[in-house]
Amino acid sequence: MDWERFAAHMGAMARDLLEQGSVDTTLERITASATEIIEGCDAAGILIRKGARVHTLAPTGSLVVLSHELQERMEEGPCFDAAEPGNTERVYRIADLTAYQDRWPHYAPEARRLGIGSMMGFLLYTEHEELGALNLYSRSNGAFTTVSENAGLLLASHAAVAFSSARNAEQLHRALSTRHTIGEAMGMIIERHGLSQDEAFGVLRKLSQERNIKLYEIARDVCESGSIDP
Repeated sequence: MDWERFAAHMGAMARDLLEQGSVDTTLERITASATEIIEGCDAAGILIRKGARVHTLAPTGSLVVLSHELQERMEEGPCFDAAEPGNTERVYRIADLTAYQDRWPHYAPEARRLGIGSMMGFLLYTEHEELGALNLYSRSNGAFTTVSENAGLLLASHAAVAFSSARNAEQLHRALSTRHTIGEAMGMIIERHGLSQDEAFGVLRKLSQERNIKLYEIARDVCESGSIDP
């Protein structure tokens, strides 16, 4: 592997990740980078697991989506295991799925029928949170080597930090937007009904409870309609 080229690519990717505008675009850049710089990688995607349900993020092809859907339906498979909350196995590398028929008796043969030869995956995590798993696919057996694994570890480390930062930034933006909307709605209620700030907030909270609608959505409706009436 040309490590000088790899280092240059990683540097460029790190700068790109910091400039992405959303979580989705950040993840798309991560998975695209995997296919560009990890030898043997034909497709990549990120899997988030919540109980037995999985969510596929930024897949580079249908192979990723179909594989993740199989693992969700069968509740087994390497990606399914890697993304399990509390998992301590940070990396997996599978040279030949046929050797794992005993471990994943339902998934392994179906994955072979999809054309998956070998797989490799990395738990995406930071010091404070686990974010899911970055999964790499090849149509060839034995496509991933120790060199591929080391390169993947470096990519996954960058990816976890970028993913976490992008998500935190998006959550902060959403929180600020929510606060602004609620404040604007309270201002309208104060002006029209002569209430105090606490009373105006109480009106929004009561409407939220009565209509079983989130406070932010009530505030948005008030801002758009100019009225507290439904």
